[in-house]
Amino acid sequence: MATAAHRVKSVEDSIRDTDEPEHRLKKNLSGLDLTVFGVGVIIGTGIFVLTGVVARDQAGPAVALSFVIAGVVCGLAALCYAEFASTVPVAGSAYTFSYATFGEFVAWIIGWDLVLELALGAATVSVGWSGYLNQLLDDVGLALPSSIAGETAVFNIPAIAIALAMTAVLVLGIKLSSRVTAVIVAIKLAVVLLVIAVGIFYINADNYSPFIPPAEPAAAGEGGWLDTPLISVLTGFSQGTYGWGGVLAGAAIVFFAFIGFDIVATAAEETHNPARDLPRGIIGSLAICTVLYVAVSLVVVGMQNYTELSATAPLAGAFAANGLTFFSSIISLGALAGLTSVVMILMLGQSRVLFAMSRDHLLPRPLAKVHPRYGTPYRITIATGVLVAILAGVVPLTELAELVNIGTLFAFFLVSLGVIVLRRTRPDLPRAFRVPFVPVLPIVSALACLWLMANLPTETWLRFVIWMVIGVVVYFAYGRGHSRMATGERRPSGAPQDVPGS
Repeated sequence: MATAAHRVKSVEDSIRDTDEPEHRLKKNLSGLDLTVFGVGVIIGTGIFVLTGVVARDQAGPAVALSFVIAGVVCGLAALCYAEFASTVPVAGSAYTFSYATFGEFVAWIIGWDLVLELALGAATVSVGWSGYLNQLLDDVGLALPSSIAGETAVFNIPAIAIALAMTAVLVLGIKLSSRVTAVIVAIKLAVVLLVIAVGIFYINADNYSPFIPPAEPAAAGEGGWLDTPLISVLTGFSQGTYGWGGVLAGAAIVFFAFIGFDIVATAAEETHNPARDLPRGIIGSLAICTVLYVAVSLVVVGMQNYTELSATAPLAGAFAANGLTFFSSIISLGALAGLTSVVMILMLGQSRVLFAMSRDHLLPRPLAKVHPRYGTPYRITIATGVLVAILAGVVPLTELAELVNIGTLFAFFLVSLGVIVLRRTRPDLPRAFRVPFVPVLPIVSALACLWLMANLPTETWLRFVIWMVIGVVVYFAYGRGHSRMATGERRPSGAPQDVPGS
């Protein structure tokens, strides 16, 4: 029997699995659908919240440069995702790509890691959705008690409700999900464009000076070294706040605003023409959102001095500061709509990753059952929805949100390296999209991801390591012995055909 490190599942086997009757997903998505999905999940909490936090505490008016840097890092990773997704058009995204390049153990690790980005991300956004809903209800005198709604709720009923509602939409079909997303995306894009179109007339050029404020020493965090970025703990060098150090540190934070374009790759198996449409959906959605982020950040810091920006509602606060209180409610409505699509698409991505893992028997096989009418992996979707609802309803998620960043960056890191590996091991594969300047560009992408990870707090790294250790234990306790590679149902790439399970 091959060791886990040598159980590499061939691209041909991965594609062949998509034709198994009980595991066949319906191909209903176009390139436009994928772009809408990408925009739908990317534009969320980041553009409505992080702009103010990073401008005020890290970068000043140069927060726009933080968005550009984070967008470039994501763009490099997006090129790598586009090559993989068009070459291996199978559900599972980074999990499936890793199985074809690094082997089963790394594939399991990345699948386990993606739970941090997708399930935990969906739960975190559900809690944020609950807070915005209660804010809107409060505006009309119908606010819910803080014990059952908002970030401090003991039992967060609205967060549970939105998670379960989006689960129902996902079960009923991928095309319905794309239509719901299209409506929601139209609403929040209208709000974002309204912010830009109206806000530009209230810009005060003095608010841009200095564009990059003079560097200042960083204030000591309450948690001491645990709150300090890992790179500072290891090197003793502190980037401080403001200056170019603050701009770079801000990029590690606003990276959260870009999370989601990789979700497009998880829908590869449900796309009409994945070779053509996946690269368009991945790169197109990221490009659109980067332009919008930079435009909104420039407008907001121009409307209000960066030192006065609200940490919780910078867009609404900037408009209120200019006497435009009517727009603050519209912005809150746009944020609510934005978060709705983010919850749904993160859960879509999570269910497809777990579906692929179940189809490989690394998770219980019955979870991979596809609904005979709707053509969706309904069992794993319902299980995902219940998990997200529980997390959103009862677990305090504020401090865990940074785990979403580190989990995503780790996936980007492996996908970037995987492009180089697959180019060398399978140069014969047809590639509808090819990353330029290989291996230089993927290496730069991987190093950029590592750099952003190193700028996250040491406490986040410790939690990440603990989560990974738990994943290793689960793999050796269940996945290693039950996988299709282990039982001989699928042979590792290059294994002799007459040796079962080799």
